[in-house]
Amino acid sequence: MVTNTITYCLYARKSSEQDERQALSIEQQIKEMELLADHWGIKISEIRRESHSSKESGTRPIYNRLIKDIQLGYFNGIVTWAPDRLSRNAGDLGILVDLMDQGKLAEIRTHGQTFTNSPNEKFLLMILGSQAKLENDNRGLNVIRGLHNKAANGWRPGVAPIGYLNNGLGDKKIIVDEIRSPIIVEMFERVAKQAYTGREVKRWLDDIDFVSRHGKRLVLSHIYRTLKNPFYYGEFQYPKTSETMHHGKHAPIISKEMFDEVQIQLTVAPKAPAGTKEFSFTRMIKCGVCKTGVTAEEKLKKLKTGEIRRYVYYHCGRANDLDCIQPYIREGELMIELLNVIDELKIDEIGAHQQFKEELIRYDRFLGVLEQSNGSSQPATKPTIDLKAYSKYVLQHGTKEEKREILQYVTGELFLKDQKVYVERKTRSKKFIPASSNPIAI
Repeated sequence: MVTNTITYCLYARKSSEQDERQALSIEQQIKEMELLADHWGIKISEIRRESHSSKESGTRPIYNRLIKDIQLGYFNGIVTWAPDRLSRNAGDLGILVDLMDQGKLAEIRTHGQTFTNSPNEKFLLMILGSQAKLENDNRGLNVIRGLHNKAANGWRPGVAPIGYLNNGLGDKKIIVDEIRSPIIVEMFERVAKQAYTGREVKRWLDDIDFVSRHGKRLVLSHIYRTLKNPFYYGEFQYPKTSETMHHGKHAPIISKEMFDEVQIQLTVAPKAPAGTKEFSFTRMIKCGVCKTGVTAEEKLKKLKTGEIRRYVYYHCGRANDLDCIQPYIREGELMIELLNVIDELKIDEIGAHQQFKEELIRYDRFLGVLEQSNGSSQPATKPTIDLKAYSKYVLQHGTKEEKREILQYVTGELFLKDQKVYVERKTRSKKFIPASSNPIAI
């Protein structure tokens, strides 16, 4: 039996890290140390449990509170299973030795040793703590070395991305997820061939109730990470901060060509200052469902010849309805729809007479220059064009401003619905110059 004035706190710790799986559980540590406390004849005043790594100093809340209580005089002894339960880093180890030097920590008892405020025992405590740190550092290096070797052998370390599963057996450590991989392939195809945006992909995945292995829906950032991951065509980058690409031994589910097409679709051109980036028919047409203004965006596609082709898509701006599902329409198809609208309008619905007249005046001046340069006294033949033909010509070949000016003369609002353009008539305050349905000749 030992009589003393030391107030002991039992501290038990275990983390969930790989290198501590062989350590006793917290409850086993407490049970063993309580038996030893009875054998030593000491009384444990309090038991504190903690599930936290001790690799970094000052990061364990329960341990930090214990040190604070020792400084305040609540405890002056510690009972623990082994020195590495208290510290596996130089910072926390130094604090323990400092408390002993200050006389605030009288004793540390473990299942194998007892450490008091004597030079030899403090030196032994520091050696055992430093040994635990050395083992910890070596384990870290071995783990990193093993992960690099695994990557060099063609197997990506870590959890396989969605569409694959970690097998861990035999030669195939990563296998294709037969349930989710077809959806991932279709996701790449929709972006590459149908110019789907990330939000459209998410809406489609939510509509078919697609979930991850953990039963959760994919968020937008996860979708973009998936679309930019070269793992799906057979390569991976490891570590992420390195530029080294490894050829994986897993089975690719898409081709490199499809991956490159997706990257082109995801490429965002540098944003121009507000108000400087405009397209020909924006602010002129509204969505036929939610009445939001139709906006546009451009996509670049790299052809097999190496040529990069530009496409412009018009769609609902979704300002009034974020869930509006009206489909996109290419600029060429929209042009055809607008030309059909011009054909269907009555001639007095196009107020472009004045604009056409100004064009003819410029044409007259140009003919005069030709006559002077050719020395001819015979006036050139002047064209005969009707307003519909002129309006269609401007829509196809005019500048952005000329196209908008022509569309402003249509007596009604233009709407886009189901990739079709139609006009809703309205009373216009602007007075038009009457125009004949017959061709104009001047």
